[in-house]
Amino acid sequence: MPILPNQGYRALRRGRASCPGTAYLITTITRGRQPVFSHFAAGCAAARCFETPTLLRDSHMLAWVLMPDHAHWLIQLGEVDSLAALVNRLKSSSSRLTGKCVGSERGVWVTGFHDHGLRGEEDLQGVARYIVANPLRAGLVRRIGDYPFWNAVWL
Repeated sequence: MPILPNQGYRALRRGRASCPGTAYLITTITRGRQPVFSHFAAGCAAARCFETPTLLRDSHMLAWVLMPDHAHWLIQLGEVDSLAALVNRLKSSSSRLTGKCVGSERGVWVTGFHDHGLRGEEDLQGVARYIVANPLRAGLVRRIGDYPFWNAVWL
């Protein structure tokens, strides 16, 4: 019996635990890797969600970058939500606002996401620098200050 895409994602998530206080590097992509966020207004709409206190609740967005077809978030998980619940809320809200900008009711993001729980010895600021340097590595800008869709708490 073939594994359907959502079944495969659920199988990968099975047995994984969210650890309050842990920092996670999250990566999520758009459906079909469509460059939805090349549209400036769509990028602005999505980016507003990434630091909205009502969406984050007691979690903290430490750094983020929104690329044309994906996003990276460095999040310190709070006590209230599981990682999956928090990521789903961020994706749902940003998808809804982005859809209004681009005239689509179809969701923006794929169902799943990739996460990496950072260990104590991993340098949070180093990971944040890696995240926000994505537009430079992709050749979208020559200076990170020229790219509009990123932030980090260490600024």
